[in-house]
Amino acid sequence: MKCHSTRRIAAILASAALLWAGGWAGLPAPARAASGQAPADAVAAQPAGRVDETPRMAILSAFAPELDLLRARLRDPRAYSVQGVEFTTGSLEGRPVVLALSGISMVNAAMNTQLLFDRFHVTHLVFSGIAGGVNPGLRIGDVSVPERWGQYLEVVMMRETAPGRYRAPASKGAFEFAPYGMMQPRAVRARSAEGTGIQEKFWFEADPRMLAVARGIQSVPLRGCDRQNRCLDERPRLVVGGNGVSGQAFVDNADFRRYAFRTFQASVLDMESAACAQVAWRAGVPFIAFRSLSDLAGGGPGENEMDAFLHIAADNAAQVLLAFLRAWRD
Repeated sequence: MKCHSTRRIAAILASAALLWAGGWAGLPAPARAASGQAPADAVAAQPAGRVDETPRMAILSAFAPELDLLRARLRDPRAYSVQGVEFTTGSLEGRPVVLALSGISMVNAAMNTQLLFDRFHVTHLVFSGIAGGVNPGLRIGDVSVPERWGQYLEVVMMRETAPGRYRAPASKGAFEFAPYGMMQPRAVRARSAEGTGIQEKFWFEADPRMLAVARGIQSVPLRGCDRQNRCLDERPRLVVGGNGVSGQAFVDNADFRRYAFRTFQASVLDMESAACAQVAWRAGVPFIAFRSLSDLAGGGPGENEMDAFLHIAADNAAQVLLAFLRAWRD
């Protein structure tokens, strides 16, 4: 009796070990349903490792309205939940993709970009979303595709030595950019994927080949009117080139807008792209961002324009991304 019980316990433990190693996804569909696991269109990911091995172009947006048009166009969607973040695979314009929300601001964007790289076979990374316009030559609804991204809020908060006069510690060395009051921008210290050690780096470049494809895009149907038929004064344009800057602040200040353009020659300012660009650089994944102006970062008359033009800008960035996918050649 004791020997029989021992064998039975051993068999149970062996079955449990197999189930643990294979995961609930290895069960047939009826058993998964009985177990309470999410259905196939919302599969819970395993604790570690990739959940999908298909090489895909990854597409990130910060929050839901920026991704709405792309979700609506996605073919054969399959959703995965990884650490509470939903990733959806499928195809756009005939190309395998994975869509996700980075979350708003720099830490969320960096954290979820790395999670995306860890769990999916990402060949290229694209960001699609809205931004505040900094370059006075750009208008609301225009789509900007910067050549490189920097973090304008990586700063030294300088000591005030006299009213309105500031000095950074000598140990911090020389600085590339002019300060804004007590805030002195500086490069980040980053370690490259090649193992060449830590380097100081302000700009993280968009991929040259992806930029070249973006420059060749013609006749994108950009929206000039919102869903209430409120229309912009001028037809939106696609502008490839220039710089973008990101930081963990919502900017609605005309003076800082002028400073950002004068200091960084920035076209747009947002809260995620530079973080995604840095993670992509570290991983050796080609990166590009399509950002459409929803507001002028404090440069417009009256109240901030984001709420009024959010959907125009989000859809315009997505339309350029779709045109990019149509033009892309592997």
